[in-house]
Amino acid sequence: MFNTKNFRFWGILTVLSIYLLILVGGIVRSTGAGMGCPDWPKCFGQWIPPTQASEIPTDYKDFYANARKQKNIKIAGYLDKMGFSELALRIVNDESIYIEQDFNATKTWIEYLNRLLGALIGVFVFASLLTSIAYFKTDKRITLLAFSSFILVGIQGWIGSVVVSTNLLPGIISIHMFLAILIVFLLIYAVARATANIQYDNFYIEKLSNKNTVNLVLLSAMVMLFVQTFLGTQVRETIDIVAKQLGEGNRDSWIEQMGLSFYVHRSFSLLIFGAHIYLIYLLKKNQINNNVKETKKGFFNTSGNVLIGLIAFEIASGAAMAYLAIPAFLQPLHLVVAVLILGVQFFALLFVNETYFFKQKETFVGQV
Repeated sequence: MFNTKNFRFWGILTVLSIYLLILVGGIVRSTGAGMGCPDWPKCFGQWIPPTQASEIPTDYKDFYANARKQKNIKIAGYLDKMGFSELALRIVNDESIYIEQDFNATKTWIEYLNRLLGALIGVFVFASLLTSIAYFKTDKRITLLAFSSFILVGIQGWIGSVVVSTNLLPGIISIHMFLAILIVFLLIYAVARATANIQYDNFYIEKLSNKNTVNLVLLSAMVMLFVQTFLGTQVRETIDIVAKQLGEGNRDSWIEQMGLSFYVHRSFSLLIFGAHIYLIYLLKKNQINNNVKETKKGFFNTSGNVLIGLIAFEIASGAAMAYLAIPAFLQPLHLVVAVLILGVQFFALLFVNETYFFKQKETFVGQV
């Protein structure tokens, strides 16, 4: 089990699974299935959710609303002690938190499958931690990164329970998502560090000059995308509010009710696109001494092409949502592609600064 190849396998599998979970989480939200299970970790008090209303008590709405109220009092107390007094007050005083949805078997199972995938990822992260022990004597940072990811997944599970308890309180959902991005970053770093010295026949890392400028533009692009993702969460929260007010049958009227955040989010995407065009130009311009066979593809060239493709899709999907009444299937795709872009950016940042982020090749253990 404690084998370097095994760690790379489990690490990559976990990263891909987290991206899948983000996609599924987007589907949960776009279908309104977030409260398909009113309790956590069970669903209507069962490990296997019900399929029809006759399987649950008739007073389930009052029961779960009261249970959440008691739990939220405790959560608010913890948040208040940590300095989040305003959020604590919102949780205690917002009566909309205790409005239960009518039972819907489809939404219940969508949400429950989302939870099962989350539990499976917990197993994957634990496997990554165990297999990272193979590096403990030679590169402790890999094991520490895997351990940090494992701890954060546990915190993520607790936040997931808070999301349910607070009836999808917007700020908590955003924290839930950004923590998932942090876990992805930690695992990407661990896997990249474990494979940085491995030579592949059809893959190489181009040498770059003028790295300070490249770093500045790359970091700026990452910050811009984080801001854009945050703006996207604000737009998403507004959509949820508008959807409740107008109903699913009036999707074509939702955009008209969106606030300033929507228009800023839409316009900002063009600036991000321009920043990445300039980044790709720098990555190509500053390559030095790269005499490579035609059959090989350089990492930075490939990363640049992938970034442009993903950003183009992101802009196109955003435009489609604006002009096609926000199709439900595009909402989760729009979210997961944004997180994919962040992952590619972070991966590029690691290899631009490989002498800082990775061990020297002559001392690195884990060769295949």
